[in-house]
Amino acid sequence: MNNKNYTMKELPSSERPYERCEKYGPAILSDAELLSVIIRTGTFNQRSSDVAMKVLNSHKLHKGLIALYYLSYPELRKIDGIGKVKAIQLLCIAELTKRLGKISKGEKPLFQEPKEIAMYFMEELRILQTERVYLLMMDGKSRMLHHENITIGTANTSVANPREIFQKALQYDAVYIVLIHNHPSGDPTPSESDAAATKRLRESGKLIGIPLMDHIIIGDRQFISMKERGYID
Repeated sequence: MNNKNYTMKELPSSERPYERCEKYGPAILSDAELLSVIIRTGTFNQRSSDVAMKVLNSHKLHKGLIALYYLSYPELRKIDGIGKVKAIQLLCIAELTKRLGKISKGEKPLFQEPKEIAMYFMEELRILQTERVYLLMMDGKSRMLHHENITIGTANTSVANPREIFQKALQYDAVYIVLIHNHPSGDPTPSESDAAATKRLRESGKLIGIPLMDHIIIGDRQFISMKERGYID
Protein backbone atom coordinates (compact mmCIF):
# COMPACT_ATOMS: atom_id res chain seq x y z
CA MET A 1 0.00 0.00 0.00
CA ASN A 2 1.18 3.50 -0.82
CA ASN A 3 1.13 5.51 2.42
CA LYS A 4 2.32 8.68 0.81
CA ASN A 5 0.48 11.91 1.64
CA TYR A 6 -0.19 13.79 -1.56
CA THR A 7 0.53 17.51 -1.56
CA MET A 8 -0.07 20.40 -3.94
CA LYS A 9 3.62 20.44 -4.89
CA GLU A 10 3.02 17.37 -7.05
CA LEU A 11 0.64 19.33 -9.28
CA PRO A 12 1.95 21.22 -12.32
CA SER A 13 3.00 24.72 -11.24
CA SER A 14 0.21 26.24 -13.33
CA GLU A 15 -2.33 24.34 -11.23
CA ARG A 16 -0.89 24.96 -7.77
CA PRO A 17 -3.02 27.37 -5.70
CA TYR A 18 0.02 28.86 -3.95
CA GLU A 19 1.73 29.78 -7.21
CA ARG A 20 -1.50 31.01 -8.80
CA CYS A 21 -2.28 33.16 -5.77
CA GLU A 22 1.23 34.65 -5.74
CA LYS A 23 1.07 35.47 -9.44
CA TYR A 24 -2.55 36.56 -9.89
CA GLY A 25 -3.91 37.19 -6.38
CA PRO A 26 -6.37 35.18 -4.25
CA ALA A 27 -9.44 36.34 -6.20
CA ILE A 28 -8.40 34.06 -9.08
CA LEU A 29 -8.69 30.93 -6.93
CA SER A 30 -11.80 28.78 -6.81
CA ASP A 31 -13.50 28.00 -3.49
CA ALA A 32 -11.89 24.54 -3.47
CA GLU A 33 -8.45 26.00 -4.19
CA LEU A 34 -8.77 28.56 -1.39
CA LEU A 35 -9.75 25.83 1.01
CA SER A 36 -6.98 23.51 -0.17
CA VAL A 37 -4.40 26.18 0.72
CA ILE A 38 -5.66 25.98 4.32
CA ILE A 39 -5.90 22.18 4.37
CA ARG A 40 -2.39 21.93 2.84
CA THR A 41 -1.99 18.15 2.71
CA GLY A 42 -4.16 15.25 1.68
CA THR A 43 -4.03 11.55 2.53
CA PHE A 44 -2.38 8.52 0.98
CA ASN A 45 -4.93 8.41 -1.83
CA GLN A 46 -6.13 12.00 -2.26
CA ARG A 47 -4.70 15.49 -2.63
CA SER A 48 -5.61 18.48 -0.52
CA SER A 49 -7.84 19.74 -3.32
CA ASP A 50 -9.80 16.47 -3.16
CA VAL A 51 -10.24 16.86 0.60
CA ALA A 52 -11.38 20.46 0.06
CA MET A 53 -14.06 19.33 -2.37
CA LYS A 54 -15.30 16.80 0.17
CA VAL A 55 -15.63 19.54 2.79
CA LEU A 56 -17.55 21.79 0.39
CA ASN A 57 -19.99 18.99 -0.43
CA SER A 58 -20.26 17.27 2.95
CA HIS A 59 -23.31 19.05 4.37
CA LYS A 60 -26.69 17.60 3.41
CA LEU A 61 -28.42 20.94 2.84
CA HIS A 62 -25.71 23.54 2.29
CA LYS A 63 -23.08 23.15 -0.40
CA GLY A 64 -19.99 25.24 -1.06
CA LEU A 65 -18.24 27.63 1.32
CA ILE A 66 -21.48 28.26 3.22
CA ALA A 67 -21.15 24.69 4.52
CA LEU A 68 -18.33 25.87 6.81
CA TYR A 69 -20.90 27.82 8.83
CA TYR A 70 -22.98 24.73 9.43
CA LEU A 71 -20.46 21.92 9.89
CA SER A 72 -19.72 21.02 13.50
CA TYR A 73 -16.46 19.66 14.84
CA PRO A 74 -17.73 16.03 14.91
CA GLU A 75 -19.06 16.38 11.35
CA LEU A 76 -15.74 17.72 10.09
CA ARG A 77 -13.86 14.87 11.75
CA LYS A 78 -15.96 12.38 9.80
CA ILE A 79 -14.59 13.71 6.50
CA ASP A 80 -11.73 11.61 5.15
CA GLY A 81 -8.60 13.73 5.36
CA ILE A 82 -9.80 16.07 8.12
CA GLY A 83 -8.13 15.38 11.45
CA LYS A 84 -8.32 17.23 14.75
CA VAL A 85 -6.06 20.14 13.77
CA LYS A 86 -7.64 20.72 10.37
CA ALA A 87 -11.14 20.55 11.83
CA ILE A 88 -10.26 23.22 14.41
CA GLN A 89 -8.61 25.38 11.74
CA LEU A 90 -11.72 25.26 9.57
CA LEU A 91 -13.97 26.13 12.52
CA CYS A 92 -11.74 29.10 13.32
CA ILE A 93 -11.80 30.28 9.71
CA ALA A 94 -15.60 30.26 9.73
CA GLU A 95 -15.63 32.28 12.95
CA LEU A 96 -13.08 34.75 11.55
CA THR A 97 -15.27 35.46 8.52
CA LYS A 98 -18.20 36.25 10.81
CA ARG A 99 -16.12 38.66 12.86
CA LEU A 100 -14.51 40.29 9.83
CA GLY A 101 -17.96 41.02 8.48
CA LYS A 102 -18.73 43.03 11.63
CA ILE A 103 -15.56 45.12 11.84
CA SER A 104 -16.24 48.82 11.98
CA LYS A 105 -13.70 51.60 11.47
CA GLY A 106 -15.08 53.52 14.44
CA GLU A 107 -14.86 52.50 18.06
CA LYS A 108 -18.66 52.29 18.12
CA PRO A 109 -20.54 51.30 14.94
CA LEU A 110 -22.61 54.16 13.51
CA PHE A 111 -25.95 53.24 11.94
CA GLN A 112 -27.93 55.77 9.93
CA GLU A 113 -30.27 53.41 8.10
CA PRO A 114 -31.95 50.04 8.83
CA LYS A 115 -29.96 48.52 5.96
CA GLU A 116 -26.68 49.29 7.73
CA ILE A 117 -27.82 47.42 10.83
CA ALA A 118 -29.10 44.51 8.75
CA MET A 119 -25.84 44.19 6.81
CA TYR A 120 -23.77 44.34 10.01
CA PHE A 121 -25.52 41.25 11.40
CA MET A 122 -26.53 39.54 8.14
CA GLU A 123 -23.77 36.91 7.85
CA GLU A 124 -24.04 35.97 11.50
CA LEU A 125 -27.82 35.61 11.66
CA ARG A 126 -28.86 34.36 8.24
CA ILE A 127 -27.13 31.00 8.70
CA LEU A 128 -28.69 30.12 12.06
CA GLN A 129 -31.22 27.30 12.24
CA THR A 130 -33.05 28.67 15.29
CA GLU A 131 -34.37 32.16 15.95
CA ARG A 132 -32.09 34.47 17.89
CA VAL A 133 -32.95 37.93 19.18
CA TYR A 134 -30.36 40.67 19.58
CA LEU A 135 -30.93 43.86 21.50
CA LEU A 136 -28.99 46.89 20.31
CA MET A 137 -28.47 49.73 22.78
CA MET A 138 -27.95 53.03 20.95
CA ASP A 139 -26.76 56.48 21.98
CA GLY A 140 -28.21 59.79 20.79
CA LYS A 141 -25.89 59.87 17.75
CA SER A 142 -27.03 56.51 16.38
CA ARG A 143 -23.93 54.72 17.60
CA MET A 144 -24.27 51.24 19.07
CA LEU A 145 -23.23 51.24 22.70
CA HIS A 146 -23.61 47.49 23.08
CA HIS A 147 -25.49 44.57 21.60
CA GLU A 148 -26.53 41.43 23.39
CA ASN A 149 -28.15 38.12 22.53
CA ILE A 150 -31.21 38.14 24.76
CA THR A 151 -32.93 34.93 23.69
CA ILE A 152 -32.68 31.82 21.54
CA GLY A 153 -35.86 30.23 20.28
CA THR A 154 -36.92 27.17 18.32
CA ALA A 155 -36.78 26.87 14.55
CA ASN A 156 -39.99 28.91 14.30
CA THR A 157 -40.34 31.14 17.33
CA SER A 158 -38.48 33.16 19.94
CA VAL A 159 -39.57 35.06 23.01
CA ALA A 160 -38.23 38.44 24.06
CA ASN A 161 -39.10 39.58 27.59
CA PRO A 162 -39.80 43.37 27.73
CA ARG A 163 -38.67 43.59 31.35
CA GLU A 164 -35.30 42.04 30.52
CA ILE A 165 -34.91 44.24 27.45
CA PHE A 166 -35.42 47.54 29.25
CA GLN A 167 -33.31 46.49 32.22
CA LYS A 168 -30.45 46.01 29.77
CA ALA A 169 -31.20 49.32 28.07
CA LEU A 170 -31.07 51.17 31.39
CA GLN A 171 -27.86 49.38 32.34
CA TYR A 172 -26.10 50.78 29.26
CA ASP A 173 -27.74 54.23 29.41
CA ALA A 174 -29.33 53.68 26.02
CA VAL A 175 -31.17 56.61 24.45
CA TYR A 176 -33.14 54.20 22.28
CA ILE A 177 -33.08 50.54 21.33
CA VAL A 178 -33.29 48.43 18.19
CA LEU A 179 -34.36 44.80 18.10
CA ILE A 180 -33.04 42.44 15.45
CA HIS A 181 -33.80 38.77 14.94
CA ASN A 182 -33.60 36.13 12.24
CA HIS A 183 -36.07 33.86 10.49
CA PRO A 184 -34.40 30.48 9.87
CA SER A 185 -36.74 29.89 6.92
CA GLY A 186 -34.92 32.65 5.05
CA ASP A 187 -38.16 34.65 4.60
CA PRO A 188 -38.10 37.86 6.70
CA THR A 189 -41.84 38.50 6.38
CA PRO A 190 -43.12 39.53 9.86
CA SER A 191 -45.32 37.00 11.63
CA GLU A 192 -48.28 37.89 13.84
CA SER A 193 -46.10 37.27 16.90
CA ASP A 194 -43.42 39.60 15.45
CA ALA A 195 -46.03 42.33 15.04
CA ALA A 196 -47.41 41.76 18.55
CA ALA A 197 -43.95 41.82 20.15
CA THR A 198 -43.08 45.01 18.27
CA LYS A 199 -46.26 46.72 19.45
CA ARG A 200 -45.68 45.63 23.05
CA LEU A 201 -42.09 46.89 23.09
CA ARG A 202 -43.06 50.11 21.31
CA GLU A 203 -45.64 50.93 23.97
CA SER A 204 -43.34 49.90 26.84
CA GLY A 205 -40.55 52.06 25.43
CA LYS A 206 -42.81 55.10 25.34
CA LEU A 207 -43.69 54.65 29.00
CA ILE A 208 -40.10 54.12 30.13
CA GLY A 209 -38.63 56.85 27.93
CA ILE A 210 -36.39 54.56 25.86
CA PRO A 211 -38.15 54.22 22.52
CA LEU A 212 -37.96 51.21 20.24
CA MET A 213 -36.55 52.77 17.08
CA ASP A 214 -36.83 49.69 14.87
CA HIS A 215 -37.30 45.94 14.79
CA ILE A 216 -35.35 44.35 11.94
CA ILE A 217 -35.96 40.81 10.72
CA ILE A 218 -33.16 39.00 8.91
CA GLY A 219 -33.79 36.40 6.22
CA ASP A 220 -31.38 34.86 3.74
CA ARG A 221 -29.61 37.88 2.21
CA GLN A 222 -32.73 39.98 2.74
CA PHE A 223 -34.33 41.85 5.60
CA ILE A 224 -37.41 43.78 6.63
CA SER A 225 -37.53 46.88 8.81
CA MET A 226 -40.70 46.99 10.91
CA LYS A 227 -40.35 50.77 11.07
CA GLU A 228 -40.26 51.08 7.29
CA ARG A 229 -43.32 48.80 7.13
CA GLY A 230 -45.24 51.14 9.42
CA TYR A 231 -45.31 49.04 12.59
CA ILE A 232 -43.39 51.70 14.54
CA ASP A 233 -44.34 55.40 14.61
